[in-house]
Amino acid sequence: MKNKIVALILPFLGLLLQSQVAYSQIIDDTTKLFYSPKTTLQLYEQDVLRGRYLEEPIDTLLHNIQNERYWFNDTSFYQHLGNVGTAAQRLFYSPPQKIGVRLGKNIFDRYAYDPYRINYFNTRSPYTHLYYVQGARGEQVFEGLHTRNISPRWNAGAAYQIVTANQQIGPAAGDRRSRSFLDNQAIKLFSHYRSKDENYSLFFNFTFMKVEQVETGGILPDTAVQADASLPAILARFGEAPVQLTTALNEETRNNFHLMQIYRLAKENLKVYHVLDYRRQENRYEDTNPAAYRPALESYLTANSGKLDTTFTIYRDYYYTRRRTNDITNYKELQNTFGVTGNYKLSSYNAYAKLRNATLAYSVEDTLSTDSTKYYTIEQKDAFNQVLIGGDIRLIYKNLAELTGEAEYQLGSDYRIKGRARIGGAFATLERTLYSPTRVEDYMLSNHFKWDNDFKTSVTDRIGIGYAGKLGVRQYIKLNAHFTNIKRYIYYNQFALPQQQSGDQRLWGADVSHHIRFGPVHIKSFVAYTNTDEADKVRVPDWLLESTAYIEGFLFKKALFSQLGVQATYASSYYADAYMPVTQQFYVQNNFQVQGYPVIEVFLNADIKTVNFFLKMSHVNDGLLEPVYFVTPYYPGMRRSFTFGLKWMFFD
Repeated sequence: MKNKIVALILPFLGLLLQSQVAYSQIIDDTTKLFYSPKTTLQLYEQDVLRGRYLEEPIDTLLHNIQNERYWFNDTSFYQHLGNVGTAAQRLFYSPPQKIGVRLGKNIFDRYAYDPYRINYFNTRSPYTHLYYVQGARGEQVFEGLHTRNISPRWNAGAAYQIVTANQQIGPAAGDRRSRSFLDNQAIKLFSHYRSKDENYSLFFNFTFMKVEQVETGGILPDTAVQADASLPAILARFGEAPVQLTTALNEETRNNFHLMQIYRLAKENLKVYHVLDYRRQENRYEDTNPAAYRPALESYLTANSGKLDTTFTIYRDYYYTRRRTNDITNYKELQNTFGVTGNYKLSSYNAYAKLRNATLAYSVEDTLSTDSTKYYTIEQKDAFNQVLIGGDIRLIYKNLAELTGEAEYQLGSDYRIKGRARIGGAFATLERTLYSPTRVEDYMLSNHFKWDNDFKTSVTDRIGIGYAGKLGVRQYIKLNAHFTNIKRYIYYNQFALPQQQSGDQRLWGADVSHHIRFGPVHIKSFVAYTNTDEADKVRVPDWLLESTAYIEGFLFKKALFSQLGVQATYASSYYADAYMPVTQQFYVQNNFQVQGYPVIEVFLNADIKTVNFFLKMSHVNDGLLEPVYFVTPYYPGMRRSFTFGLKWMFFD
């Protein structure tokens, strides 16, 4: 994989040389470089739609460059399988932001480019950045981006992203020839055009992602291990411990085409717009020898006086064949949005209609009754045509007060309503979402799982209050408190099957983000508390803490700006959801309590002109408190690893 990334970096460097030949370095009368981050501006389509044509310099700050959450496109807290790029779900509950038909396979959303959140550019010169992270245990992240203005009003660009990881558990973890178990490659193409009279704006992007994840199923689920709180049997050998799956693979391919056009009829007071979205997502689960699964596990456990913990077994049934599993879901969605919007000094409005057409096809394989060495395909297809209407309104008085409301309704079914009020730094939110089950929750066709449900819609009500602002000149604080009630909650039970609760799930909590500075010393902290005493199917740690302390300043006559610090992350003990690779879902379990454990990292961040880089020792406390910690049942977290990364920016 290192050779692959080097091979990818070389074309970008070649592109830089061509740009320098074509443009050369343009300097002003003082012989200083004219191009810089201040001449490379970025903007977002949603700002333009709202009447805020905000072009801001690109971010060149060092903050959080070492933090693993900021290596990906979504910086939220996630539960994953212990390594970068692996299947993940958001740690904190939030209602779906999309109503109507949804597929429900989202384990790789964190790493994908979001068509609605892509940043576009306006550059005075060609801009390129190379972003690269390398860990000592095979963790790799790479992105190469290049963009340039074709004309003063037209910009285009492209980016290529790779996330890879090596296997940390199982026999393959000790074999350098077969350690690579994750390969995620993504592409984005983007372009923005604005007419000379500024009445017409166009935003276009195409995104693609393909992920291949070798499925291990986690370390062998031995009930003898669960009976011992110290986990002695597994902790002594977890790096080479046998895993459940040795011939299984999950593959996801998705692509999105997004086109937004905005036309001003009466300056910013009246605009019409159209958005075209086409989305395709295919998920494939393969196992070339599923018949060997159960006998191999039971044979090993018998030889070692253990017993299989059936709560975590992967293949409980074989509905079609034991020779090969090849399950495929193929989801396609075409959506047209037509809207009208306007902005005034004290208000703004937006109204739209969406036409959504979707298809979903399942396929599995079975052997012929006349020849068990040959296969045929069984398919199930569905189509969905939906109409949604919605809009929002915003009232604002300078920067002192703001009142916003938004609503969306799918004809005959789902809806969502949200309101927000702000006075100064204090704010309150109120929202209700009524949403249908995902397609995967309602229906599944697989070699190992089959269901056909008729679930009712679920309802989530959420109330929140908070405050965000400065405390003097040295401190910044953001407080949030929330209460959530979920009616008819749908979750995956201990058998990894979807189930709908008849009662309510109630949870409440609060979080605080705090930043204080003492000269060159900075301390940033995030603390979240969540109470799920009345929400036993929503699994969240009671406490989550992330704190970073660092000292920053210039070195070597201001030639180098650096941050030297330590970061600690802690989640309290809880019964974390287990992971089912066949359906790509996390599910509730009550047998494996993930321990509360702090992960401590020491880092050095620095920048030299247009290069930002970091050096980090991850999990420096590895083995000091416990031999290993788990982030998901039977999936241990990363061991100690030296990691470095850089972002190299070119402005001409």
